[in-house]
Amino acid sequence: MDIRITKNHQIANSYYNLGLEKAKRRDLTGAAEALKRALRFNKFHTDARNLLGLIYDEVGEAGAAMVQWVLSLNLQEQDNVAAEYLREVQGRRSYLEAADQATKKFNQALIYAQNDNEDLAVLLLMRMLSEFPNYIKAQLLLALLYMLHEDFTKAGRCLYQVLKVDMFNPLAQRYMAIVKENTGRAEIEKRKIKNAFSHRQMQDDDIIIPPSYRENTGWQSVLNILVGLAMGVAVIFFLVMPTNREALNVEHNQELQLYMEQLNQRSITIDDLNRRMTEAEQAKQTAEQNLENLLNDNGGVLKQYQTLIQILDAYRQKDLRTAAFLYTQMDVSVLNDETIQDTLTWLAHEMTADGWQVLQQMGDEALARQGGTASAIDYYQRSLQLKSDNPQVIYQIGLIYMSLEDTDTANQYFGDVIMNYPNSEYAAAAQNQRGY
Repeated sequence: MDIRITKNHQIANSYYNLGLEKAKRRDLTGAAEALKRALRFNKFHTDARNLLGLIYDEVGEAGAAMVQWVLSLNLQEQDNVAAEYLREVQGRRSYLEAADQATKKFNQALIYAQNDNEDLAVLLLMRMLSEFPNYIKAQLLLALLYMLHEDFTKAGRCLYQVLKVDMFNPLAQRYMAIVKENTGRAEIEKRKIKNAFSHRQMQDDDIIIPPSYRENTGWQSVLNILVGLAMGVAVIFFLVMPTNREALNVEHNQELQLYMEQLNQRSITIDDLNRRMTEAEQAKQTAEQNLENLLNDNGGVLKQYQTLIQILDAYRQKDLRTAAFLYTQMDVSVLNDETIQDTLTWLAHEMTADGWQVLQQMGDEALARQGGTASAIDYYQRSLQLKSDNPQVIYQIGLIYMSLEDTDTANQYFGDVIMNYPNSEYAAAAQNQRGY
């Protein structure tokens, strides 16, 4: 077993060194992949976790970065630079709030794009990227949307921003190759390379003088020039001018015909422009309303990461009550980073084993206090989130509603106990409360 652990640590160190080297060359995607592999072999590798957090922060994913640093700090509390990173980020409250909003906007833009609302997605991404230009995923999505609309110049600008941050991002390089093909940049670059390797400076020995060559005298040169001028005037007068005159007449007639057609289509064009303006105004209003709703949303990925950080801090301080209460507020489904899945699995096991009992006890204590019925119901409901098959808590909630003279709600809870837990000690008591 010791030999296998040692081998795993050696492999983890190798992947960490590889990730560090890639990060120095600004190959952030490659570095992140190497660091994730390092953590698979040794999840206690704090240097790898801290560096992975820095990379997440660099590409605009502040929530994922904070989770890595909190996990690192929980695994190694002493002499850990992650504490400094967390203090610095948490000290910039406006930055965290802006990052949370940026994540929400990206997720909403992704939904728009998946539901054929590309215009709304582009509008949302443009506003978000004006504040967070380093958000790699958003830049790539915006570039893809531009490419779908064949606006390859704007797509190229987005991809250029990505490659400034992550020089070897494979998706950005693939998109950039398509952009270059459609803007002519690829052919220009090929010609530059071909010219650079196929041409050389001509030497004196390369000049070949024809055997018939002889040097002209001064009078002969003057005579040749005069003859050439006379021939040029004749060609212009007899050949070029009539052809140009005819070409100008044809071109004038074509332009006149085009203008007439444009005038005939003028009314149709005006109606079409008015219709487009109306549709654009409606789309703008819809986008602004959706954006307003999005900004007022209290959820979000970063919010869930912050809740997870608070839960881990509560565990570190052995405050299981706070941890259990916060866990019932967290939406685990949005936390899909593979490097924290082990932590989430462990946390779910702890809550299923002990968290529900802690919340039930908090409900009992609240019920014993004067005016604590509302808090008691809240704690009991949270306990049922962690352990739904608890007839004691269900029966207790029914008693509270009965004391509040809400008979209909109380009977629903009593009925739940009677129907679903007929063999429990609370089934008979629930029947008595319902009067049969």
